[in-house]
Amino acid sequence: MRTLRTTLTWVAEGTELCRKAVADLDEASYSAPSLLPGWTRKHVVAHVAANARALRNLVHWARTGEPTPMYSSPEQRLADIESGAQLPAAWLTAWFEDTAQLLAYAMAELSEEQWRAPVVTAQGRTVPVSEVPWMRTRELMVHAVDLDTGVHFADLPEEFLAALRHDILGKRGSDTVPTVQGSDADITAYLAGRPYTGVTTGDGALAEPLTPWL
Repeated sequence: MRTLRTTLTWVAEGTELCRKAVADLDEASYSAPSLLPGWTRKHVVAHVAANARALRNLVHWARTGEPTPMYSSPEQRLADIESGAQLPAAWLTAWFEDTAQLLAYAMAELSEEQWRAPVVTAQGRTVPVSEVPWMRTRELMVHAVDLDTGVHFADLPEEFLAALRHDILGKRGSDTVPTVQGSDADITAYLAGRPYTGVTTGDGALAEPLTPWL
């Protein structure tokens, strides 16, 4: 359903979506709530920035063979988000830009052979580093929506939405999610635990919300 070339293209598109979403935010609007419970828009952007830095660790691992975990600990991951959420708006935007560019540069340096190198994710999964662009794409696209500045699931590429639905169902387990009807965008939002409209179960009842995923 997806290739390395496709996911690298989506990384660039998702970066631009997030860039546009925060471009005009002042301090007050940056500190406003996001669509994620308990997180401001600053928390979301800090998370996305820290994620780029963490994924660059995996790219470094693949390029050099030196084991470099995404995070030193779960506590460090949370601390990075909280400290980032305290930054002034301009500094936080700059951090997002810097980490996004550094990750893009690092991925561009990988050879065809290095793209096949195994790395270990924060969840303990061993995957080829070619999964990193997909991991990054999910963060960028979904959190661009979470910023609640006008980006919706319907604005995301259809092929990405299909890949995301497949990914989420694999993670949640298809036996735990009811069969639902609705637009592709709203079903994807439903599966991701985000706001949706018009998603119904087989008997026509409105689908009950799921917990946030990602």
